[in-house]
Amino acid sequence: MLGFVIAAPTGPIGILCARRTLTHGRRAGFASGMGAATADMIYGFIAASGLAFISHLLIAYHFWLRLAGGALLCILGARTFTSKTADACAKRTGRMYAGMFTSTFFLTLTNPMTIFSFGAVFTGFGLVGTRGSILSAGTLVFGVFFGSAIWWSFLIGVVTLLKQRFTERHVIWVNRIAGMVIAGSGVLALFTLIW
Repeated sequence: MLGFVIAAPTGPIGILCARRTLTHGRRAGFASGMGAATADMIYGFIAASGLAFISHLLIAYHFWLRLAGGALLCILGARTFTSKTADACAKRTGRMYAGMFTSTFFLTLTNPMTIFSFGAVFTGFGLVGTRGSILSAGTLVFGVFFGSAIWWSFLIGVVTLLKQRFTERHVIWVNRIAGMVIAGSGVLALFTLIW
């Protein structure tokens, strides 16, 4: 439940996964979603374990992580905005899916504020720094991954069901809107670094 609740708010990563599902198919959306779920699992592990030194390290490099994430969002947004529906016909390879997994994995990791979300939820449930068995800690971290994976699977399933209703013109508009939202999120992330 924790993984599902934290992953559920649809931001630029959700839009990116939905757009990839629409233009490249269910496997592309799934690969993208699993990248985000894996990053959520890592942050969940850090929050649950109370690994203060990693948390402090992430906070210390918060500026550079946000800078990299914001720049990557701007690039992905521009590419999405200018992409044509022919992208859907591109040859689908394991390398392409690996690239989609990696991009959402790193985009999710560049937002260290996620660790605060996990920390707040885990603290509320009394799960931070618990000294249970390795099995219980592993179960908690796997649960975060599984909950996040359920959310991404649900989102991808909904987009897949709606995909048949989209014409080529609709897909072009989806690309434009998704590109603006993703790039806008990147600009906002970069702008917040100034303030």
